[in-house]
Amino acid sequence: MAEWLVEEGIGEQRALQVEGDRVLAARIEWPGQLSAGVVEDAKLAQFDPKTRRGLAMFGNGEEALVGRLPPASREGSAIRLEVTRAALAESGRLKRAQARPTTADAHPASSLAEALSARVIARFPAGLWEDVWTDAWTGEIALSGGALLFAPTPAMTVVDVDGTAPPAQLARGAVGPLAAALRRLDLGGSIAVDFPSLPDKAQRREIDRLLGEALADWPHERTAMNGFGLVQLVARLERPSLLHRLALSRAGAAARMLLRRAEQVGEPGALLLTAHPAVSAKLRKDWLADLSRRTGREVRLAADPALALEGGFAQAVPR
Repeated sequence: MAEWLVEEGIGEQRALQVEGDRVLAARIEWPGQLSAGVVEDAKLAQFDPKTRRGLAMFGNGEEALVGRLPPASREGSAIRLEVTRAALAESGRLKRAQARPTTADAHPASSLAEALSARVIARFPAGLWEDVWTDAWTGEIALSGGALLFAPTPAMTVVDVDGTAPPAQLARGAVGPLAAALRRLDLGGSIAVDFPSLPDKAQRREIDRLLGEALADWPHERTAMNGFGLVQLVARLERPSLLHRLALSRAGAAARMLLRRAEQVGEPGALLLTAHPAVSAKLRKDWLADLSRRTGREVRLAADPALALEGGFAQAVPR
């Protein structure tokens, strides 16, 4: 039976939906940012009465775009808002969070464990999070005769089905891994999948049927495959996916993964964290203090520019 599990890590919360030794879906949250479900009073910084849209400033200093504002809204006034979508990082820019007016009681967003009715555990079964993290980090998932290549863009997530297998065989073989990856990478919004071109209409209809079966329990809308092999999927978007987090905040994601590795060091002694300087710079003092508290160890840092961003490691050294 499938079950959601949550690790409450340093600088992030991680969730996996597992069935036996198989990961069905994954989520990640980085605390300190507005998230969907928050109800809070904010200051209306800008208001356009023609469109009834505006910009609000929340208590943590984060801005959110607001729609459906009352006509009598005034800049500088306080307004109660519900966050409907977290901010999304994109290459070179940031899409602000989105919010809407509400009369509901103020409350923070549910924790990841509460939102998913998950069981909080100290550590996921060995290898499960590492496999999902690697898929999101590389943006590549192997399949028979080819690979799925994921690329976040400002407009949408693009998935290229690439390989050496015959086009129809490659397309059929990609459907199952694609459906699994959408859930494992927590993808939403607009997703364009570039299958191999299939001139035969019967082959395209077969792919459409297989996609329908594979995605039957994943809420979405999609187009039929066109003659160039393109299929567009649209799903609800409330938060950054694992793919977007790791692709667009690479040093920060690598720093959090390094902290997770450090918590697992079993040998006695002080903890030495060695990482690329860009990763070391993302290790906040409060995170390092939390690591020291959780492990009961002194924590030391060493920068090595020869390491890849994801190549940081932790080891025990003499005190």
